Amino acid sequence: MPRELRPHEQLPVYRKAMEIHELVSRILDAAPEADEMLQHQMQTMEADAMLIPVKIAGAEGGDLYDLRMENAVIIRKAARDLILGLRGLEMFGFNEPQYFDLLRAEMEEFRLLFIDWVAGFDKENYIIDRWGLFNPPGVGPHDKDPDEDIPFDPDTLFDGDDD
Repeated sequence: MPRELRPHEQLPVYRKAMEIHELVSRILDAAPEADEMLQHQMQTMEADAMLIPVKIAGAEGGDLYDLRMENAVIIRKAARDLILGLRGLEMFGFNEPQYFDLLRAEMEEFRLLFIDWVAGFDKENYIIDRWGLFNPPGVGPHDKDPDEDIPFDPDTLFDGDDD
């Protein structure tokens, strides 16, 4: 009996990321015996292809806007590095235009899915990013934390519990 898919595994952006990982693996399997530079380039591309679905899963698990955006930036960088990595493969002697064009097309589909995925992040579910990079629109790193107004007395946390 097949296992049930986790929520992030059902997302189109995650499924496309897994397809890209498989495609990158197949492209790299087709590479000739690699010298040190080509081998390094292939390892870098494999790592980037693996990182993308992992970070999608992490963003979905974190659920806070700032954490999701941080993962989105890492995903974007890895995706862009994959495309740039094709130039490295060419420079080091592995040039397969039909495979490279296929990866570029898949990455363009991923980019469009990525845009829709990021647009769906809950901008109301956040912790202020005091570094100022990953706050939702309208929230600044020097803003007052709205949770500071919530009274909290740890001594009364469990008062009234009958357990």
